[in-house]
Amino acid sequence: MPNIRIWAPDAQKVELELANGEMVSTTPDGNGYFTAQLAVGTRYYVRIDGGIRLPDPRSMRQPEGPHGPSEVVDPAGFQFTVADWRGEDVAGKVFYELHIGTFTPAGTFRAAIDKLDYLRDLGVKVVELLPINPMPGTRGWGYDSVSIFALHEEYGTPQDLVAFVDACHERGLSVCLDIVYNHFGPDGNYLAQFGPYFTDRHHTPWGEAVNLDGPGSAEVRQYLIDNALQWLRDYRMDALRLDATDHLIDTGPVHFLAELSDAVAQLGSQLGRQLTITAESDFNDPATITPVAAGGKGMDMQWTDDVHHALHVWLTGEDYGYYLDHTAPDTLHNAFTKGFTRVGQDLEFEGEPKGKPLPDSYCGHHLIVCDENHDQVGNRVIGDRPSHRLALGEVAISRALILLSHYTPMLFMGEEWAASTPFMFFTDHGPDIGPHILEGRKKEFSYWDLDAIYGKPVQLVDPQAEEAFTRSKLDWEERNTGAHAKMLAFVRELISLRHEIPDLASGDRSNTEFHLASDRRSGWMRRGHILVVFNRAESGGYVPAPLNEHQLLTSFDPVTLDSSGVNFTGPSVAVLG
Repeated sequence: MPNIRIWAPDAQKVELELANGEMVSTTPDGNGYFTAQLAVGTRYYVRIDGGIRLPDPRSMRQPEGPHGPSEVVDPAGFQFTVADWRGEDVAGKVFYELHIGTFTPAGTFRAAIDKLDYLRDLGVKVVELLPINPMPGTRGWGYDSVSIFALHEEYGTPQDLVAFVDACHERGLSVCLDIVYNHFGPDGNYLAQFGPYFTDRHHTPWGEAVNLDGPGSAEVRQYLIDNALQWLRDYRMDALRLDATDHLIDTGPVHFLAELSDAVAQLGSQLGRQLTITAESDFNDPATITPVAAGGKGMDMQWTDDVHHALHVWLTGEDYGYYLDHTAPDTLHNAFTKGFTRVGQDLEFEGEPKGKPLPDSYCGHHLIVCDENHDQVGNRVIGDRPSHRLALGEVAISRALILLSHYTPMLFMGEEWAASTPFMFFTDHGPDIGPHILEGRKKEFSYWDLDAIYGKPVQLVDPQAEEAFTRSKLDWEERNTGAHAKMLAFVRELISLRHEIPDLASGDRSNTEFHLASDRRSGWMRRGHILVVFNRAESGGYVPAPLNEHQLLTSFDPVTLDSSGVNFTGPSVAVLG
């Protein structure tokens, strides 16, 4: 029978209460842990010193949600069919970020399997899942999850997730899971009743920080590392994406990320598999993706918002909030050549300098870039995508610059066909927390000049309303119609070119040039011999470019070439080789 292992360092007695009311004693091991054995499928609560019923922090299943009983799961019983999957290097490959609940009408792991052939044929190589842990109610993004070893029951069972990962591997797709260690959600979070999982020595936007460097932190760190290894070992995930690692505050001698990196590397060696850790970080510090042996934190790759922000400001003209720090004339050029654009200069929105230059020797594939993701779409007041405001030709420019850059490109579900559906912020908290969600969003958007941004009155949808969730579900029928089909065909062609042409597949940053014309509406990007020429002007026009016997490989709208440039009939982009 599987072992149940509870860390409660201050407890005198820990018992497990079964569904029939029977109390099962645990055995203390002298290190703050209490152990017992229960049969697979048994549901139980934890009681510490006769206190209230608590879910097990290491539970792999919470069938009745984060407040309910835990259920014993044995990963040894997982049934995989792909026995020889060893993984691959995902750096430079096309990522596809999706939210299980809104990716399909059913919103389950099993339903998502039916779309994997489509993703493979699109040219995607890595499927990245937003967090899948238990959350309050039936819906949410997953970033306020608790019970980090378990799954959101609405998505399916542990074996359903196994089937999804297995189906990805059958099609040659790697799987990356978004995990959140910088905070835990407020609803169903019982960790503090077990031990010192949090510390008042540091604070984050969510309150007290996770305890990574105070008394008891060794076990907290191990709790998080064990969780990461579970996804990679037991569910055979290929990569992990760590949310907002700049809020993992650790002043100890070995940073938590470095310790995690070493543990994952050791697991990969034991399993003979290629495992990858990616990190979200707003520090713009090359140390994040510097190997541990060289004094860094050992992440293999990291998200960089600078490319998104520079591209967004250039395309939309929006300059409020954090976009203020991305309005300098050279920002777009620096974004596509240097990776980080905030590299120590004074920043108007941040209020202080941030970041360091990325050394020239660092491969561009270490940085994951996008023009849409869950944050940049979902944290807008109406969850609108760029294609809801821009000319379709401008959206095509954005897609081409991202997908043909020397970085690792990521698509957000539906953007490949310029989906008409929004992606809104949605939650399903109970009456104690729910009413505060809308007020918090109103406060967050109070500094937005909504009339200037949208040119019309817009209304924030209450995140607690089911409408915010249902409207965020993709409309799969539209992808083969009209302008949606045109964008989908173009994106598929761009990805194919990236796969087929060595200059485009390369992460060598030295083979990239970026030129923006004085009108700041047209220009070109060179990747080795390949030229990406673009023009945002509504009426089109001629764009000089350094052609050298180049031929047209693809364009969003028809263009004509001569020996010195490209003539456009409207906003569009052309790829020449």
